[in-house]
Amino acid sequence: MMNTIQRMLFVHSYLFSLRHEVEQMEFMGTSAEKRDLFTPSLKDVATELNNRLTLYFKTVDVDVVECPDLHQPPYCFAARGLCGQPMLVEVGGPTYLIPKVDRSKVYDFRDIQRVLNINPCYFMGAGAGPFPYTEVNCEGIYNVMIDGSVVKQRSKISKINVNNGTSEQQDLPNTETRFALLANLFVSQGLPGEVLKIHVKERIGCHDFIASIRNCLKDAYSTAVVGLGGVFLMKSGTFRQHVMPDFATDEIKSEEQLNGWLRFYNMSAPLVAVGTLVTGDMDLDLRLQHFHSSSDHNEAGHYHNDITPETVEYLAYFNIANSVVRIDKPKDSHDMGRD
Repeated sequence: MMNTIQRMLFVHSYLFSLRHEVEQMEFMGTSAEKRDLFTPSLKDVATELNNRLTLYFKTVDVDVVECPDLHQPPYCFAARGLCGQPMLVEVGGPTYLIPKVDRSKVYDFRDIQRVLNINPCYFMGAGAGPFPYTEVNCEGIYNVMIDGSVVKQRSKISKINVNNGTSEQQDLPNTETRFALLANLFVSQGLPGEVLKIHVKERIGCHDFIASIRNCLKDAYSTAVVGLGGVFLMKSGTFRQHVMPDFATDEIKSEEQLNGWLRFYNMSAPLVAVGTLVTGDMDLDLRLQHFHSSSDHNEAGHYHNDITPETVEYLAYFNIANSVVRIDKPKDSHDMGRD
């Protein structure tokens, strides 16, 4: 673990470098910008989280381990691991969904791979689903590996059954590589290697699992922006999640209207969630956390929090991102739809 002086020097060096390390990129005629993130060691982050997460959970165990084989259950992902050029990628944003949907905002993972110039390129994370394919607005739980011309798709969507109001999960085929409106993605080469293992039980704080981690990292590294991405398993408990219905016919102009439009459900463990978190927005209008989950029992959606703090158990495998790439940042922004 770094001592206080070492951390101050490391943070100061990182903050100074931000004045120079900005890479402008081009993506399908829209803006794209790449910036470095602060990258403490896995060991240092593990030590900080071990010490600080005890404010939020009764049982805490954080370590640096070899990533489990994510091909295997309960994950069944498109790649084995979370290593190899790890980065965060944010595309679009809530402004393209609310107050009024912009149906022109449809993206393709293959185009993003070309811009990032990574091969193989493994995407995992949370976003809006490919409505041109599903013919309805939906949640996207993304997990797709692109290696040359070969696509291995393990993504799912969650949508509302209009007949009975329940949510239902659906797999996406290898031929469907689009998503719409917004996405928060952890990108790597999907290689094995060392990652953070975060195992907690019995929530004693008021914040959700991801916000608790963000708060700890913010306290540890101050203004230096740290980003993580990967997967967490909701091993036990019940969880409040939402699923978007079809696009609203009227403009959504307030958080109250937004929550009235969304459909909220209590979903049961086990659930497997993928997404990203970051401790600051770096003037890039970044979404600070965004995770979507899926299951083997047809429940899937956007993670908010557990509603059974006494019995909840989370197990996460995260890697530290080296950089963040911001693609098609909206010109105008708002704070709605970021929970």
